[in-house]
Amino acid sequence: MDRLSPLASVAATREVLERHGLTTKKSLGQNFLINDDILTKIVTLAQLDERDAVLEVGPGIGTLTIALLKNARCVVSVERDTDLPAVLSETCAPWRDSFRLINKDALELTEGELAEAFGSLGHDGLPSKFIANLPYAVAATIVLDFFERFSWLESATVMVQKEVADRMAAVPGSKNYGAYTVKLGMRAQASGRFPVSPGNFYPPPHVDSAVIRLDRRTPDALAQITDNSAKREALICATCTMADAAFATRRKTLLNSCKTFFCGRGFEGKRIAELLPALFERAGIDAKRRGETLSQEEFIALGTAYLQVKQA
Repeated sequence: MDRLSPLASVAATREVLERHGLTTKKSLGQNFLINDDILTKIVTLAQLDERDAVLEVGPGIGTLTIALLKNARCVVSVERDTDLPAVLSETCAPWRDSFRLINKDALELTEGELAEAFGSLGHDGLPSKFIANLPYAVAATIVLDFFERFSWLESATVMVQKEVADRMAAVPGSKNYGAYTVKLGMRAQASGRFPVSPGNFYPPPHVDSAVIRLDRRTPDALAQITDNSAKREALICATCTMADAAFATRRKTLLNSCKTFFCGRGFEGKRIAELLPALFERAGIDAKRRGETLSQEEFIALGTAYLQVKQA
């Protein structure tokens, strides 16, 4: 049976690195996939087909990139390591007409750069799918950042540390449920995942991993409140602020945690802190509860009340 990626083995990965005089860089979280079956599962979970334009972050030597190129219309990868463009130019050479590389930090990536890269491949538009084996130190940040900044992104299928996947898919009342879960939940929801053990990487990481798929969503509660995109975005931001406030001191009540949060945010924050009793009354939420007990809809109610007291 043909392999989805010829680089998905220890021998092939070592050979490429040695040929280019490279070693894995712990500072960049480089752990290369070496199991072709995992690549197949990623492509399947992402529901990738030949019409898709794909954004990838952290292609490494191109192991997953090749699998994506074999199944998509085109791929643009973003790689921070300045040693790897030469490697990718070699390993992805058979797909030069459908592959582009942007050599920079993914968190500094702009929509204009992506439009230019995909345009050079003859794709009129921006990618709907984000598929990547992400550097674990920045994985959570990148996923939330992309969903916040890139409205055209419909789904993300990403390899992350197991604990990060747990936070992304956590439910109220669980130990992994926190401000990050609430903020990501305003943009996306988990629709599938599978575990990946350390032995599937070279070198093997010291943590368990998971591939999780997240699909963009607009919470039903937002549609009921407003159909204006600017007002909806303002409400999302307000809800995220209240999530940060509610989890500022996790074991305290909502009132005490929010007081701590807002009192540290200057004059305007102190003004909001004084209005917290009115805010919780408007939201219809008991201020003695704790943040981890609130549903997303309840956080949206807090965001709505926050906007109302802030504008009063």
